[in-house]
Amino acid sequence: MAALAQMAWWMDPVRRSGPEAMAVDEWLLQHADCPVLRVYQWAGDWASLGYFGKLTAARAGIAGVKWVRRWTGGGAVDHRADWTYSVILPQSESLSRSRGAESYRVIHEALRLALAAEGRATQLSGGESNADGTLCFQHPVGYDLMECDGVKIAGAGQRRTKSGLLHQGSVAAACDFAASRHRAERLAGALADSTFERSFDIPSETLSILGERYSRVSWTGYR
Repeated sequence: MAALAQMAWWMDPVRRSGPEAMAVDEWLLQHADCPVLRVYQWAGDWASLGYFGKLTAARAGIAGVKWVRRWTGGGAVDHRADWTYSVILPQSESLSRSRGAESYRVIHEALRLALAAEGRATQLSGGESNADGTLCFQHPVGYDLMECDGVKIAGAGQRRTKSGLLHQGSVAAACDFAASRHRAERLAGALADSTFERSFDIPSETLSILGERYSRVSWTGYR
């Protein structure tokens, strides 16, 4: 039996700026009525850093990008050649109320199975570093995904609120749209017993209001 009874998966068709991408996830966390897997792409050259990350250090490690600070933890991620996804779990789901390490393990184990179907052999890391290391893919933590040569291929950050759990993840294995759909469907299928494709129509005014916070210099550069 999978961790979830059902899950919607959404191939977000809009390439979004960093602030708007973060705003969509926040809206989903506030309004989703069932577990959701969102897969999306970026408009332009973006990198993100975790809520507790230091912008100066992140800029020193990744050049030539625009920056957005995530609401979740974790290190800095270059999104120019990754596969970016989010898992949103309402508070009603027991997995959203589990310990952080457990929900992280469950989601990454499902991702491991999805990648295995593509012929990518990975394993869960035992963890060697602090979760908020400056560069995400240079600092594996417990239950990150590692390739057989010891290189980290997938990491994530999480945040829990009264609405539920937001898991924002990145895989250093970009793929075309068709392959991305297959990966999304397999990941949702590994997480839930029943899955279905769904789209979300988020009011532009709401996205603008939520995205304004992520656009502020005081938000992105406050550390």
